[in-house]
Amino acid sequence: MTSFLIALATLIVGYIIYGAIAERVFGVDPSRKMPAETMRDDVDFMPLPTWRVFLIQFLNIAGLGPIFGAIMGIMFGPAAFIWIVFGTIFAGAVHDFISAMMSIRSGGESLPEIVGNQLGGGIKQLMRAFSMLLLILVGAVFVLTPAGLLATMTPDILTSAFWIGIIFLYYILATLLPVDKLIARFYPVFGFALLFMAAGLLGVLLFGNSTIPAGFENGLGSRFTDSAHPIFPMMFVSIACGAISGFHATQSPMMARCLKNERLARPVFYGAMVAEGLVALIWAAAAIAFTGGYDGLRDYMAAHGNSAGALVHDISLQWLGTFGGILAILGVVAAPITTGDTALRSARLIAADFLHIDQKPILKRLAVSIPIFALTAGVMMIDFNVLWRYFAWSNQTLAVFTLWAATAWLYRHGRAYALTMIPAMFMTTVCVCYLLYAPTPEGFGLDWTTAILIALGFTALCTGAFARMVARDKSPLETDAA
Repeated sequence: MTSFLIALATLIVGYIIYGAIAERVFGVDPSRKMPAETMRDDVDFMPLPTWRVFLIQFLNIAGLGPIFGAIMGIMFGPAAFIWIVFGTIFAGAVHDFISAMMSIRSGGESLPEIVGNQLGGGIKQLMRAFSMLLLILVGAVFVLTPAGLLATMTPDILTSAFWIGIIFLYYILATLLPVDKLIARFYPVFGFALLFMAAGLLGVLLFGNSTIPAGFENGLGSRFTDSAHPIFPMMFVSIACGAISGFHATQSPMMARCLKNERLARPVFYGAMVAEGLVALIWAAAAIAFTGGYDGLRDYMAAHGNSAGALVHDISLQWLGTFGGILAILGVVAAPITTGDTALRSARLIAADFLHIDQKPILKRLAVSIPIFALTAGVMMIDFNVLWRYFAWSNQTLAVFTLWAATAWLYRHGRAYALTMIPAMFMTTVCVCYLLYAPTPEGFGLDWTTAILIALGFTALCTGAFARMVARDKSPLETDAA
C-alpha cells in the first residue's frame, strides 16, 4: 500500500513541478490569439469551455490502454508501477503537451504537418501515411472491443455484430458533425462514468480490505514465467497509453483548435496525461489486489482466456456493487468508443490538411471521410489479435517521430531541448529493439542481445543526425513563429 500511495503522490507532484518546467521551457504566452479565434469555422475551430476540452482530451487518449494495458502490463512486476509514474511525468505528458503547443503555434495544424515542418518533407509524407494507418487501426480496434463488451451485457439478440453497426454509425456522425454537436455534449456523461469507476476503485483500494502486493521486496524482474517477456523492451510497448502513446499527439491538435488560451494548455494536455497515468496505476493495483498477487493474476488470466475484459467485469461488480459496477463497466465501454470516434475525426482532419480541402461544407467533409470509413470497415475484417500487435508497435513509433520533431522545434526556438531529446532517445531504442526482438511475423525474432545492440546503434545514428542538424543550423530562432 505504501508503494501505491507514493506512486499516486509522485504523479500529482510531477504534474505540479515538472509540468510547470515543461510550460516554462516551451514559453507559454497567454497574450497570443488562439486558432479557435483566428481560424474559427464552427466545425473544427471553435472555443469550448476548458472543462469540456479537458474531458474530450482525456477521453480521447484514455481508451483501453490505461485499463487493459495496465492489467496485462502489471505482469511485468513492480517495474510496471515505476514505468507508469515516471513514463507519464517525463515522457508521456511532455509529449502530449509539447505536441499540442506546436499545433497551437502553427494554427492548429495536424500532427504530420507539424512533424514534417521540423524533420523535412520526406518525413512529412511518411507521417501522413503512418498517422492515417494508426488512426484507422484505432478506429477498427475500438469498434470491435466495446461491441464485444456490450454484447456480454445485453440480451443475446443484441449480438456483437449489432453493436458493431451501432458504434460505427456513431463514429460516422462524430466524424462529420461539428465538434460541439455530439462530442462536446456526450463526453461529460462518458467522463462521469469513467471517473466514477476510477474513484470507486481507488476508494476500495484505500479504505477496503484489499492488500496491494506490489512485490518490490522480490526485485524488479518480470513476473512472466517464460523468457519471451523481458521488461526491456516488451513492457514499454505493452504499457503505452498509461505512460506514453504516440496516438495522443494525433488527438492534441483537435483540441488545440478549441482551446481559449495558451495558459490552459498545461492543465488540459499535461494534466489529461497525468489523469490517464492515475487510471492506469489504479487498474494495475486493482488487478493484483483482486487476484491476490502476480501468481493469482496469472492463474486468473489463464482460466479466462487471457481476457482483461473478464477481470474488468468481475472487479467492477464485486467491488462496486451492481449499480456502481454497471456505471464502471459503461465507463470502460465508453473509453474505447470515445477514442475511436475522435481517431476517425482526426483522420479526416489530417486528410483535409494534406489535400487542402475546406471542412466547413458538409459535402466536403463527407468526401474526405468516405474513404476513411471504407478502409476502417475493411481493416475490421482482420483478426483482432493481429490488429492489436501492430497497433502497439506503430503507436510507440509515432511517439518517436513526435518527440524528435519536438526536440527540433525546441532547439530552433532557443529552448532547452533536452526536455524531449532524452525521452526521444529512450523511445527510439525501445521501438527498434521491440521490432527486432518480437517473434515473427510481428518482428524479426532476433535474440535479445543482438536486438538491443542494434537498437542502441540506431539511436546513436539518430542522435548524430540531430547533432549534424544543430551544427548546420547554428542560429536557432529567438522568437516563436506565429
